[in-house]
Amino acid sequence: MHLIETPISGLVIAETTPFRDARGAFARLFCDKELISAIGERHIVQINHSLTCSVGAVRGMHYQHPPHAEMKMVRCLKGRVWDVAVDLRQGSPTFLQWHAQELTPDKALMLIIPEGCAHGFQVLEVDSELLYLQTAGYTPGSEGGVRYDDPAIGITWPLPVTDLSARDQQHLFINNEFQGLNV
Repeated sequence: MHLIETPISGLVIAETTPFRDARGAFARLFCDKELISAIGERHIVQINHSLTCSVGAVRGMHYQHPPHAEMKMVRCLKGRVWDVAVDLRQGSPTFLQWHAQELTPDKALMLIIPEGCAHGFQVLEVDSELLYLQTAGYTPGSEGGVRYDDPAIGITWPLPVTDLSARDQQHLFINNEFQGLNV
């Protein structure tokens, strides 16, 4: 795996080179030794899978509050998505900045999202599937979110948003009182 830094500290893209032959392909999706510089001493405690059917659908922008904040490692297994992370870390030089990466199975990229960053994605192909590796389990009552269309962040989505959960529609806009997450 080759690690590519982004403008947001701790937000890393892991590039994998699949082995391909006449039978198909094989790729290592996770290797703690190869990812040590990105994940440190963290451990994977939960693996999630999502399927989103409709093009233009957005899931996000989600995070968990400390002490249940998690690092997420996200790969696209099927389809194509516009994967986005927003830096919500208090005192970060890139506070409220976002970075997006198109994820597809063919490109074999994984976005490594540090604690204190919100995560979401937009589906660019029907029936897109993501695999999430997380360093903390889901903790009811600790979840948080910011609006996908918050002008304080200004995410540029590649398609009009056509489907959004009731929960994601209720996230509040960031105001002057929001100082960030203390992670």
